[in-house]
Amino acid sequence: MQFDDAKARQGRQPEKRRIVIGLTGPIASGKSTVASYLRERGADIVDADRVYRSLLAPGSELARRIVARFGPGVVAANGDIDRSALGDLVFQDADALADLDQITHPKVVDEIRTMIDRSNAPVVVVEAIKLAQSGLASDIDSLWLVTADEATRLQRLMTRAGMDEAKARARIAAASGRVPDGIRVDFAIDNSGDIGATLRAVDDAWQALLSDKMDTRQHEIVPTQEEPS
Repeated sequence: MQFDDAKARQGRQPEKRRIVIGLTGPIASGKSTVASYLRERGADIVDADRVYRSLLAPGSELARRIVARFGPGVVAANGDIDRSALGDLVFQDADALADLDQITHPKVVDEIRTMIDRSNAPVVVVEAIKLAQSGLASDIDSLWLVTADEATRLQRLMTRAGMDEAKARARIAAASGRVPDGIRVDFAIDNSGDIGATLRAVDDAWQALLSDKMDTRQHEIVPTQEEPS
């Protein structure tokens, strides 16, 4: 990590340079797999979905606003927000999803910014599907996009999340993870195939970032697909 020499010369404690990586991509592309690997490399991980869940305690302001908008049908028997019922509702209604984003994003973004500020790690990774749309693009130093083809993502949702095909397709359509025009992706990592190739691609991006070798070009880090042994 680099330090501010000017401040050091003035006799003040130099500030550590923290790097903030924004990790985004569509649902079931493998963001969590990449995030877990980066944690092993020493990064602090801030998962937007976990932050969201932490803010949904029964009686919290966020929970009250969600119930006020979507009704008691999104409340589970134990008083928690039933995220599955809420998901079934908003992922089939673009207007409802937009309303949910408008309710939740400001609170989640504020909490994420607090967590970044409190972190002592040299690298902080913010993992979020709608990272750029939420307003967090201005808080990060490098944007990483994890991708996978639709067939792979569909299979992952059906197998790992136990969704039927119709529900899985609705989630894919609603949670596209598209990066808005005008926001540069620094590294794009294809996670459609072999996990070893994906992790080598993450290593390449990590080393380039920490070596200050980034430039103004978009870096497309796409692993070579390996033949099965």
